[in-house]
Amino acid sequence: MRIVIQRVRSASVDIEDRRVAEIGQGLLVLVGVENGDTEEDAAWLASKTAGLRIFNDTNDVMNLSVKDISGEVIAVSQFTLTASTKKGNRPSYIRAAGHETAVPMYQKYCDLLSASLGRQVQQGVFGADMQVSLVNDGPVTIIIDSRMKE
Repeated sequence: MRIVIQRVRSASVDIEDRRVAEIGQGLLVLVGVENGDTEEDAAWLASKTAGLRIFNDTNDVMNLSVKDISGEVIAVSQFTLTASTKKGNRPSYIRAAGHETAVPMYQKYCDLLSASLGRQVQQGVFGADMQVSLVNDGPVTIIIDSRMKE
């Protein structure tokens, strides 16, 4: 699994001019599920997301997690994170997990993250054409791949 974490002042997801998720300060997380990903990947990433210290403390040092600040989270499925651009200019999505695997893995990540935070993670709609808006704070953007564990 690959995730892109963006520290935000606010974020929202709309589908056909209808707001389906909205948060204030917290994280917008884009989630890509690859073939072969397991529940261990989802658990590792959920733990990393909840504990990642990228919010400023009183000394203006990135020392607090989204959990520490009681921040909110929106998770959005995004199969394009699995893109391979090795050959040519058209990305290949051959590594993206199919719907039958990706949906439960994405949901597992969201459920584990919700449990860790003690609050519901808001979500986009899997497979929908979503308009994602955000005010990136910093900007702070972190990419994490569960296979690389970095």
